[in-house]
Formats: sequence, C-alpha cells, structure tokens
Amino acid sequence: MLDAFNPDIHDRLEKAVLEVFSNSDFHKASIRDVAKKAGVSFTTIYKHYGSKERLVFAFVDVWMGKLTDRIVDHLQGIEDLKEKLRKVFWLQLDYYERHTGLGKILFMTLPMKTWMADETFQQRKMIGLLVDVLRQGQKEGILNPRVRAGTLLDFLMGFVQRSFFMWILRGQKESLAEQANTLFEMVWRGMANPDLKEKE
Repeated sequence: MLDAFNPDIHDRLEKAVLEVFSNSDFHKASIRDVAKKAGVSFTTIYKHYGSKERLVFAFVDVWMGKLTDRIVDHLQGIEDLKEKLRKVFWLQLDYYERHTGLGKILFMTLPMKTWMADETFQQRKMIGLLVDVLRQGQKEGILNPRVRAGTLLDFLMGFVQRSFFMWILRGQKESLAEQANTLFEMVWRGMANPDLKEKE
C-alpha cells in the first residue's frame, strides 16, 4: 500500500505520521493532522488507507520490519544462546532509543486493543524467529522448560517496553542501550532454567 506513493510523498507521510502520533493522544490525532503536516491531501491519504488506524499500522509494520531485518543480520554467526538473546535485547533498546517516536507510538500512544485486532500486530517474522530461539534454548535445557516459549518472550518484551517508557518518563537522562547489559542479566536470570541454578 505504501508503494502506491512516490518516494517524496512516502517520506513526507512517514515523518508526519511519526510526529503526529508520537506527540498526540491517539484518539485526538487525525488524518487531517497528518495531511496538513505532510502537505498531502486528506482525500489522497483516505483513499489509500480508509482510516487513521490503517495509516499508522502500515508505517508501524514498515518500521518493525526494519528492526526485524537488523535482528536477523546481527544474529548471523552467533551460536551461544545467551549471547543471541543479549543481542536481541540490546538491538531493541538501541532501536527504540534511536527511533524514540516509534517507541512512543508502540508503547505509549497506540491503543493496544485496536492494534491487536490488526494483522500487523502479529509481526510473524520477528516473533517466529525469537520463539524458535527460545524453544531451542528450552530444548537444550538452558531456559526454563516449565513455561511456554511465548511466555518467555512476553517476559523479555515486557521488560523492553517498561524500560522504554520509564526512560521517557525519567527524561532520557542516560542512554537506554548503554544499560542493556546490566538489564539483560536481570532478564536472563528470570528466563534461565531454575534447575540449572539448583545444581550449581
């Protein structure tokens, strides 16, 4: 759908969507706000998307796709499970720190129930990749086998989300990515197989 626009219009729309929806209450922001900011007619945007939800979700899907591609690239050649997960954790914090507007949209302004009803919420490529890594860790006895791999993923992602919005709330005084290793060690202890700890 985004391909229907030439690169200039696409770029202007992307910047406008990011600015409008990261700085406004989702319910108060509108396609007209985006149209005005982007210098693109309301009719043109509405014709392609039909609603502000579809407009935002289309761009969120693109931005999350870029994060997924980064994760896939960075995991090449990493064999150790803990280091794989450490890299995934760092990549997310780094990405949201670099793209603060996206983090605000995802974790602070987007109505979760509305997004969950949309197919873009699934992020199948990223989630599939991460669940496979977690299942492999459980199979090898490294990660807690007593819960679903999806629950381990919820724990990991929930920590990223909370870390991000508290970082915003506290005024972004420190680099989020620079805290990644310390935070990850806490996450790792919560995900590791408790039976291994008992044997140590």
